[in-house]
Amino acid sequence: MAIIKILPHPEYAPEGAQVDAPAGTSICEALLDNGIQIEHACDMSCACTTCHVIVREGFSSLNEMDESEEDLLDRAWGLEPNSRLSCQAIVAQKDLVVEIPKYSINHAKEKH
Repeated sequence: MAIIKILPHPEYAPEGAQVDAPAGTSICEALLDNGIQIEHACDMSCACTTCHVIVREGFSSLNEMDESEEDLLDRAWGLEPNSRLSCQAIVAQKDLVVEIPKYSINHAKEKH
């Protein structure tokens, strides 16, 4: 079991949070299972970037990215070298520190 520490985010975790994540679980599933309602507009099917996170610690312990995730990440807001789609990033045994970016490209949520 790994621990995922979520850095403070004004909407999802104003004071930050910490959740347990069984090995083999995606970061997105672990957050949702613990009441952190991260966006996942494509229902975790690797078809959007709304669940984009930046892995501040433990990045190398995650599974390798496939080509589909790499291609989608190019469209993510605030992309960084340690960015992952949380629905595709599978937790191992190592603890993680993740940051949920302030914005996503979810047009349905934006106020136009």
